[in-house]
Amino acid sequence: MKPELEHLDLFDLLSERHLLLRGITEKMWNDNSDIHISNSEWFIMARIYQKQPTIAEVSKNVDISRQATHKFIKKLESKGLVEVKNVKHNNKEKCLKLTSFGEECFEKNEALKSSLEEKIADHIGAEQVAFLKNLLKSDWGIEAVKHK
Repeated sequence: MKPELEHLDLFDLLSERHLLLRGITEKMWNDNSDIHISNSEWFIMARIYQKQPTIAEVSKNVDISRQATHKFIKKLESKGLVEVKNVKHNNKEKCLKLTSFGEECFEKNEALKSSLEEKIADHIGAEQVAFLKNLLKSDWGIEAVKHK
C-alpha cells in the first residue's frame, strides 16, 4: 500500500482512487483522439447514451450546477457529439441525443475503460475486481441520507 493512502478513511480513499482513475481514463482518451472531452462531458454523455433525456433530467442526475450543465452541453454540441432538439408538445423543454459520432466516441471510451479495468484485474485479481464492483453496487443503507 502506498504510504499516502495508509491513513485515509473510506471517503478519502474512494475519492483518491476516483480522481486517479478519471485522470488516467481522460489521458488515455486524449492520447488516442484529436477531440478533447473532459470528465464532466463524459459524465453528461453517459446520462444521454442510448436515451433522449431532457436537459432538466440530465441536470438533476449530475452533480453539476444547472448553469455548468448547460455550458457543457453547448460544448458537446459544438464538438458534434450531442444534438439538442425540441420536445414534442413542449416549447420550453429541450431533449438531448448523442450524434452517431458522439455514440462512436462514447463506445471507444468505454473500450478504453474496459482495458484499464482488465489491467487492474491482472494486477489485483479478477475476483477482487468483481467483489469490489458488487460491493459498490450494493445497498449501503445511505441513499435516503442524500435526499434529506
